[in-house]
Amino acid sequence: MALLEITSTVDARGLSCPMPIVRTAQAVRALPSGAIVEVLTTDPGSQKDFLAWSRATGHELIEQSGDGAIYRFVIRRK
Repeated sequence: MALLEITSTVDARGLSCPMPIVRTAQAVRALPSGAIVEVLTTDPGSQKDFLAWSRATGHELIEQSGDGAIYRFVIRRK
């Protein structure tokens, strides 16, 4: 498996819906196509939110993981 080069990290820990998505959308807009952004959240609802957001926007949700306290998403900008 190839290592991904993270272009930017969005720390949305402690923020509730819709702020993790809002912060991510702002960060993604500033990146070139193909760039990879890592997002860290503590909001359990973000799991469904990021899946829906990536489908709606066309950005690729490459990875999604969580340890129960922190959720991590890796997204490639379209």
